[in-house]
Order: sequence, then structure tokens, then C-alpha cells
Amino acid sequence: MSVLNRKVLRDLMRMWPQVLAISLVMACGVATIIIAMGSYRSLDETRSIFYDRYRFGSVFASASRAPTDLKGQISAIDGIGGLELRIVQPVLLDMDGMVEPATGVAVSIPDFGEPSVNRLYIRSGRLPEAGREGEVAVLESFAIAHRMAPGSTFRAIMNGKKRTLTATAIVLSPEYIYAIGPGDIVPDQRRFGVFFMPRSSLAGIFDMQGAFNDLSARTLRGARIAEIKDRIDTILKPFGGTGSYDRSEQVSHSFLDNELVQLKAMATVIPPIFLLVSAFLVNMILSRLIALEREQIGLLKAVGYGDLAIGWHYAKMTIVIAVIGSAIGAGAGIWLGRGMTRLYAEFFYFPFLVFRQSIDLYVLSILVSVASALAGALRAMFSVARLAPAVAMQPPTPMRFRSLLGGSHWMSGVFSQLTIMVIRNLIRKPLRSFMTILGTSLSISLLIAALFSYDAIESMIETVFFRAERQDATITFDMPRAAASLDAIRRLPGVMRAEPFRNVPVILTKGQRSKRLVISSINEDSDLSQLLDVNLVNISAPYSGLLVSERVAKVLHLQIGDSVETELIEQGHRLVRVPVTSIVQNYVGLAVYMRSDALARLTGQGERLSGARVAIDRLQLDDLYRRVKNTPAIASIGLQQVARDRMRSTIGENIGIVTVLYTSLALIVTFGVVYNSARIRLSEQGRELASLRVLGFTRAEVSLVLLVELAIVVVLAQPLGWLLGAALAWVVANGLESDLFRIPFVIQTSTYAYASLFVMLAAAVSALVVRRRIDRLDLVSVLKTRE
Repeated sequence: MSVLNRKVLRDLMRMWPQVLAISLVMACGVATIIIAMGSYRSLDETRSIFYDRYRFGSVFASASRAPTDLKGQISAIDGIGGLELRIVQPVLLDMDGMVEPATGVAVSIPDFGEPSVNRLYIRSGRLPEAGREGEVAVLESFAIAHRMAPGSTFRAIMNGKKRTLTATAIVLSPEYIYAIGPGDIVPDQRRFGVFFMPRSSLAGIFDMQGAFNDLSARTLRGARIAEIKDRIDTILKPFGGTGSYDRSEQVSHSFLDNELVQLKAMATVIPPIFLLVSAFLVNMILSRLIALEREQIGLLKAVGYGDLAIGWHYAKMTIVIAVIGSAIGAGAGIWLGRGMTRLYAEFFYFPFLVFRQSIDLYVLSILVSVASALAGALRAMFSVARLAPAVAMQPPTPMRFRSLLGGSHWMSGVFSQLTIMVIRNLIRKPLRSFMTILGTSLSISLLIAALFSYDAIESMIETVFFRAERQDATITFDMPRAAASLDAIRRLPGVMRAEPFRNVPVILTKGQRSKRLVISSINEDSDLSQLLDVNLVNISAPYSGLLVSERVAKVLHLQIGDSVETELIEQGHRLVRVPVTSIVQNYVGLAVYMRSDALARLTGQGERLSGARVAIDRLQLDDLYRRVKNTPAIASIGLQQVARDRMRSTIGENIGIVTVLYTSLALIVTFGVVYNSARIRLSEQGRELASLRVLGFTRAEVSLVLLVELAIVVVLAQPLGWLLGAALAWVVANGLESDLFRIPFVIQTSTYAYASLFVMLAAAVSALVVRRRIDRLDLVSVLKTRE
């Protein structure tokens, strides 16, 4: 081993606490990259394999009732590689041990053989057989929630009649990886189920012999999806076609895609912060090390070592630190990534879900870590090259001391002499002081970015469930009904108030941008449902025109006063132009509203109802549930309290895990910054502190010189950390924005306080560690060191 390599090992062993602190900060960045990108690749690859093996559809469409004779005509469309004409019907489910009704979807499968599109993965049992009444295959998420196995029975209200069904298989479907009920915000496995039934059996129940109402098609590679959709729409239009759509608008795929977007955002936003801090720490430690080893550097140059060899020596030390950090980060990333994968398994139902360990990802993480560390070390290494041997072997030029702020006479009346020493040290090295403050403030910002999600979710829940949608339940009909149906709703047990609504599917188009949406009606005197503008102030629906959510306006580039082309899908795809009269706030989905009488005029069908929002007497809930289960016209009932609690528990669990992770990482950053800063200050001021001890100052008084400086740094870092934290939280909120969810940018004062408190506690721990080293100072050896 060469002389310089042995010196690298000695330096690393001598400074192992500082090396470990820097490595841990670097490991945080590496772990975050591996967790986010590893989970992203795992989900993306698993999804792709599942979609391909089980022939997930590329194009979907619905109709009122279309003849199966159209199969040849649709199959002949250029680019279609597989076609399945199905019967899909919403049903109500009556489950044992569950008072409230559950919502279900019945999907037909071929009587013989497997579907050519959207094949089923059989987890257990066998597929139902044609001719055997009541046999079904049940989706695994619903089966697990109700502890079902092959042979289990349950009841479903199908076409007005309650039937007993028998599960013959527990299955998974690429169409329902993320199984979420109509109108739900988050999945509720207990209250939403999907089951598959032989086509002949389902057709007999719903009088659909020789007909279909749902289409799913696979397309060939390179197929023109837009042209295929147009051809399908043309064919289905005479039969009540509601317009075709591709995977991007399929519910399960959209939610899964949204999760992948969030993982990518996490990998983009968070790791650079850790790598920036680690580069800063490397610069701190190398700069100080080179300052302490000026004489050794001079000797090395004098005996023939060139600038490149000495610079490479310090670069090797930096690379070793980066490799140590990368190794720790890779190990933590694998462990945490597997835990994240298990978490995803609770929400996304795949036949398999394995955390992807990609060699290129680890290589990339190491290269990025080494590059960031070397970037931080460049300034220190350049300073080595500039040192001439004769100059290097001499002590550095002493700092030029000048009076500050008119001298220290006025300061001596306010501060002690030791505190004045601290203030002078901070002011006379402004760049290093600022960088230390910046490093500490970054840890505060990380904590704020992690903790703000609680504020955002609570604000979203408050807005959605207590200000915008204030009903106790939402009852949805199986099809649009006459206005007189509202009286039947009001006569249900426990219903104290009912407000009707209508949903009209449309395609809104402005220029080259279009979106498949639903216009929901709102009454002028509505109380259970309120409209809020972008400032969350209640507004009334105007006499005419569309009220679009902020996200819809952003996606379609709409402004108030714009005229948007509206295609009424269920009204023969009639095209009308409707002005945008208001932009409203909505955190869930893509919302478009219109006053009920204006919507009736737009459709030309008069008053029709899709359902009603109701306020109910909770003492009569059981009676209400029993009546709903026996009312064929009701397709589903959504309970606001159940949705709210489910949202809190589901999102809270996800956010809780991420928050604990980021909080731990931020505390590591804080410890790394403060500890390294304190150790460097101790090595620089060791002679001064020892001199103070010889002059009679106590250990506590000498420690205060260093600890007060750390305290000032931490205090000054607070406002900058709050500002950076707010900026980072804004970036995270915007990075997670999608068509499904928008997290409001809300940060409570308590969040800033908690972030500051955590950082102060971490700083106090690192200060106590340094204090012990001060107490153990060897006065004789320290005083013998050369200046």
C-alpha cells in the first residue's frame, strides 16, 4: 500500500465520527432514490407484465343495448387485436354481518374458455360454469374483506330480485387492480365488490340475450387509438353508445398511474436536498483538513509529489466517504423499499409484487453520490493545487482583526466576553457561518415538507366533507329517473332532507384539448351541497353556463368567459357551445357543475334525476339500510362518514409512514450538519479553549463558547428553514397534483413549531456529544500544537 493510501486510511479512522455523519446524510439521498425509483420500477414492471399476460384492454366503450352481431364489424377495425363484448351491470350486495348495503358490479365472462380481453388470474377455486345457477368468481379484494373462499355464498339484488350467489373462485383482474366503487374517493374493500358470471346466466337475469352493453378491446402495437375510438363510436352511436375511452381514463389504471407519478415526484424533489447537504459537509470537512495539514502538504510537494497526486489523495478520501454512504443507503433503501412494496400490496391487487432491485439503479445512486461529494470537495482540492511548498510549510496568514460595529465597548455591557468571542467568530467567517445556517435550515425544510401533509389532508377533508359535500349519504339510481322519484327518496326511513342531482356525461373540447367529464347539477337553494370558489368562499350557481373546477380549467386551458364545445354523449352526441361562468375549487376528481334548470334545458329532456343527497337520522340507519336493500331502483348508497373515515385511515397510513421516514432522514441531516460544524469548530478553537481552561475558566464556561455558537446558528436557521420548507412543500403539493387528487397548499403554525422543535432537539443531542469531547480535552497536548 502506498504512503498516500495509508494516510487516507489513517485520516478516515481518526475522523470516523465525522465520516459517519456525512455518510449517513449521503445515505439518506441514496435510500430515497432507491425507495422511490425502486418502488416505481416495481409497480410499473409488475403492471406491464400483468397487463400483457392477462390481456388488459386498451380501448373501452359502453352502450345502452347493442347486438352482439356487431362483433365482426368492430373486430374488422384496423389495429384491433382482441375484442370482448360484455354485459356489465351495477348491483346491490347484501353481505352477512354487514348492516349497510354494499355496492357491486357484475361482469360477464364467456360460457366456455377464457376471455380474449381482460383474462382472470385464479387465486383459488375454479371459474363458474354455464348452466349452474348462481355461480360466480369473486374479486380477491372483496373476498378478503369478507373472509370468503370458494363455496362461500352472498346475496345480490339483480334486476329487482334478490339472488343467492355462490363463489367458485377467488380471482384477480387487470381491470380492477385498484378496485374503487362509484363515487368513492378511496377504496373500501368491504363495501365494493366485483364478481364475474357466465354470459348466458347474466344475460338471462338482465334480459340481454344476444346483446351487450360494454366493450373492451386490445390494440396492436402502433395502432392509431384515436381512429379506433372514432370508428367504435360511429358503430355504437345508434345503440346508445356513450363514447369510447382509452386506458388513461380507465379508473383502476388512472389511480395506479397517479401513484407512479407521485413516486417519480418524490425521487425528483427529495434526493437533491440530501446530496446538496452532503456536498456541503464534504466541503466543510476537507477544507478544515487541508488547513490543518498545510505543513504535511508542503512536505509532500517538497519531496516530489505533484499537485495531481495530492489532489487525487483527497479525492480518494471523498470517494470512500461517498461509497460508505452509498452502501448504507443501498441497504436501507432495499429494506425500506420492500416495506413500501408490502404497503402497496394492500391497495393494488397483483398476482405478484416484488421490489425491483436494479443494478443500474445502484450504480446510478453511487455515481450521483460520488459526483455530489466531489463537487463539494472541488474548492478544497483547488486550494491544495495553489499552495506552493514553501508557503504551505508556514502557518496560514492570521486573520486581520478589525473592530466590529464601532468596537466592542457597547457589546461588553450587553454580552459576556465569551459571548463576544462567539459573535466575532461568526461574523469574521460569514460564508462558512451562512453555509452552516443553510445546512441546518434544509433539515427544517425537510421536516416541514413531511409534516405539512397532515395539514393538507385535514384541510382537504374539512373542505370536501364539511363545506362542499355536507350530506350524510348519497343515493344513486340505477338509471336516470323522473323528478317524482325524489318523493320516494324522501319517504325512506330516516331521511330528513333530500336534494336531487343529475349527472350528465359529456366531452368538453377547447381547441386541441378535450376531456371526458360529467356535468353535475346543483340547485339554486342547495344546502347539502355547496360550491366554493378558488378562495373557498361559497358561491351560487349562475342562471346558465358551466362552473368548472380549477384542475379542469388548467387541463383544458379555460378561463371565465370562454366558450367550450360540449358533446352530450347520452343525447345522441349532440354538440353545443356553453360558456364558462365560474371557476370553483374541488380537491377530488375533475368536477363540472351547472344549475339544474340550465342542465335540463341543455339536455332537452326536462327534469331527470341520477340520485339524491340526503340528510338522515342516524337512529334509523338500520331501517334505511333494510329498505335500500329491497329497492331495485337504487344502485348504490354512499355514506359520507364511512368515506371520511376511510379516507383518513387510508391516506393517514400512507402519509404516516412517509412522514416518519422523512422525519428520521431530516433528523439525520440535522445531526450531521450540527455535529460536523461543532467538531470543526472544536478542532479550530481547541488551543483557545484549552487556554481558557488554563486561565481558570470552568468546563461549563469553556463549553459555552462552542455551544452558544451552535445555538445562534440553529436559531438563525429557523426563519430561513421555514421559508425553504414552505417552498419545498409547495413543490411537493404541485408535484403530486393529478386528475384524481389535489393536495391543498396549507401549512399550520404548529407545523413550523414542530419542525423547529425537532431540529433543536437533534442539535441539542449533537451539542452534548461535542460537550463531552470538550470536557476530555488534554490541555498539555493541545497547547503544544503549533498555530
